[in-house]
Order: sequence, then C-alpha cells, then structure tokens
Amino acid sequence: MEIKRLIVGELETNCYLFISNNDLVVIDPGDESEKILKEIGKIKAEVKYIINTHYHFDHISANQMIKKETGAQILIHENERAFIDFNVDKFLQDGSEIKIGEVVLKIIHTPGHTKGGICLLGEDFIFTGDTLFKGAYGRTDLSGGSQEDLIKSLKMLSKLLKPGMMVYPGHGEIFKI
Repeated sequence: MEIKRLIVGELETNCYLFISNNDLVVIDPGDESEKILKEIGKIKAEVKYIINTHYHFDHISANQMIKKETGAQILIHENERAFIDFNVDKFLQDGSEIKIGEVVLKIIHTPGHTKGGICLLGEDFIFTGDTLFKGAYGRTDLSGGSQEDLIKSLKMLSKLLKPGMMVYPGHGEIFKI
C-alpha cells in the first residue's frame, strides 16, 4: 500500500493517490488535472475510482479530465446529489466499503462541512476531507454546512480514531493521532 499526496489548486487542496497492488484511487482531485495525470502515469496501476470527500470545487475540479483519460468511476456520497452538476457513476452511503487491491476503505458519513461529507477509513489511517484538519475542522458557513452536524461527526470520529493512526486531511499537514 502506498499513499502519495499532491497539493493542487489555488486553495492548496490535498489530492491523494492511494495505491494497493495494481489498483489506484484518486481522492479529491481538486485541480491541475495535468499534474495529477502525470503522477498517475509514473505508477504501474489501474485507476479504478475517483472519490470525492465532498462536492466543493476545490475537491472535484479535475474529476472529468481524469475520468476521460483513465476511465475511472466517480464516487461521491448520495447526500451531495442536490449540489453537484456532474455525472456520478456511484453514490456512496454510510458504512459501504470500497476494495482497493488488498485494502478495504469504509465510508464514514461525516456531515457538517457539507451534507454528504465523508471520511475514508482504513485499518490504521483515515482520509478526512474537510471534516478534520491538524488542530482544526472544516467550516460550516457554506451551502449545506451545519455546525451542529459537524460537532456530531467529530464526536463520532473521536471514537473511531486510535492512537498512532495517520490522518490525511483535505488541506494542510498529514498528522498522526
């Protein structure tokens, strides 16, 4: 298993390339599709999915170009339907799982930053999108945001996060619990 971070776009979004065996997933391709595709080209793996942790432009802007070039399926939580204007191959639900090579990522619905915000939970790591950052959490003042929902999501996450777990946020530094 390997995780590569690319910082893309004007809001410096963390886009992740998650590789397990010969499978590759692109998480939050927020911009700079050429940069992402160049990095993908260096990896000997099939791009299976593009997973968006939520619908904001800085996490989805390169979706279509990466899909066009790789044939990957676009996945996002079902509660983002009303906010998106792009074609989705599969809508995700809380608790569903995605198998990448030998690794299983569990979908954890974490509303608050948006209605359909998700985290992707692995055995000893988690991708948190804009739900949780190092020392901070996502804003709730944009369309679909809710401070009350975000507090509930953070409390729920606190029960899932274990000491030593690596956290891969949507912006800023990667950190360890």
